[in-house]
Amino acid sequence: MTIKARLTLLFTLLVASILLLFCVSIYFFYDQYREQQFFTYLGERALTITRLLEDVNGITNEDIKRIEEANNSILFEEQITVYNGKDEVVYQSGEKSLAVSKGQLESIRTGQRINTREGDREIVMFRQWQTGGEVWVVVADAVDALGLSKLNRLRDILATGWLATLVLVAAAGWIFARDAIKPVADINRQVNNISAGNLHDRLSVGREKDELAKLAQTFNLMLDRLELAFVAQKNFVSHASHELRTPLAVMMADVEVTLMKERSGTEYRAGLQSVLGEVRDMNVMVNQLLELAQTEENVLIKSYQQVRLDEVLWQAQATVMQNNPGYQVTIDYGKVPESESELTILGDERLLRTAFGNLMENACKYSEPNQMRVQLATINDLILIHFVDEGLGISLEDIPYLFDPFYRSVGIADRHGYGIGLALTKRIVDIHKGSILVNSTLGQGSDFVLRFPRRNLG
Repeated sequence: MTIKARLTLLFTLLVASILLLFCVSIYFFYDQYREQQFFTYLGERALTITRLLEDVNGITNEDIKRIEEANNSILFEEQITVYNGKDEVVYQSGEKSLAVSKGQLESIRTGQRINTREGDREIVMFRQWQTGGEVWVVVADAVDALGLSKLNRLRDILATGWLATLVLVAAAGWIFARDAIKPVADINRQVNNISAGNLHDRLSVGREKDELAKLAQTFNLMLDRLELAFVAQKNFVSHASHELRTPLAVMMADVEVTLMKERSGTEYRAGLQSVLGEVRDMNVMVNQLLELAQTEENVLIKSYQQVRLDEVLWQAQATVMQNNPGYQVTIDYGKVPESESELTILGDERLLRTAFGNLMENACKYSEPNQMRVQLATINDLILIHFVDEGLGISLEDIPYLFDPFYRSVGIADRHGYGIGLALTKRIVDIHKGSILVNSTLGQGSDFVLRFPRRNLG
């Protein structure tokens, strides 16, 4: 069932239930009012006849009947019976009186008034004191033909009106549902028109403040993120292809030149050494690309353990200085922590070692004496790590793009690298709920500041 049909059905059922309850209430209360009015009138009729019997000596049933017929006040199928103190019938207007037991007569004489109903007949029983102290019992019953006719007529009107209203409510519900669902249909149509070729398109909804408009805004924000990711992916593939094409072209050229003529073993060895160097560079770049891709996987969080950042820094320092004998990395504690837990977070030790190693290598690579220092400190619930060098520095124009994959500043084009290390470092810091800031001045050096919340949840 479509949402439009479901809304129409629910709306119709809801309004139909309310109207039905309203109609039943009108019918019930009108019936109560009619019955009470008829009981009152029937009692007054019986009381009038009783007073005639009491006030006019020697009046007969025929005389009372003539008087009532002359006044045209006899009710439909009216029967009035009067009992004296000895339970004898003093007056009876009908051919057949209502059967009343002695127990009921005694109860009525004690003051109990009975208003009841049997089928269509309304019955009234009450006592009447006489002048001599005798207590008579008056029993009157009749059919409220006019009232019941009006009640039946009211029932038919209410039933017909309720059914007719259902038709109108269903039609109104359909129109209401169509109007309510129209923005959804518009959203569906617009979403179906969005593809990889027009990710820049956005949803628009006529109503600007309802829930569907908020849904469209949320979807537009998602499209913004998708477009950025799509553009980043395209740029990533383009840059990766460019970076891989260069060493491949060099290797092809070396091989083609080597094969152009017969050469000595020494020359072949030199050519193979050149190709091997390019292959090693490609291997390093491919490994960095794989690590960059792995940082996108949320499954890494499941393998997080408690990691002491100072120990990871010492491990990264040893690796960098072993792989690069000319590099010098110094680690300083700004303030020695009182407890080792102050330097502990939840994370992946291998990834953190890679991030720290990248920052150490970059700092040494772009500083003339190939030296840098690491400063470790804790402030409140934060762990701060400064990677400081006194090298070339970074221009303000380049800082916003430092962490984009394959981005390299024009001023360092002569330095060996692929522009992947900082992008990888940024993603590793992000998945550990940390942040990275860059302070740099051209010609004076740079300071990369990492901030990690202690014992973060990764």
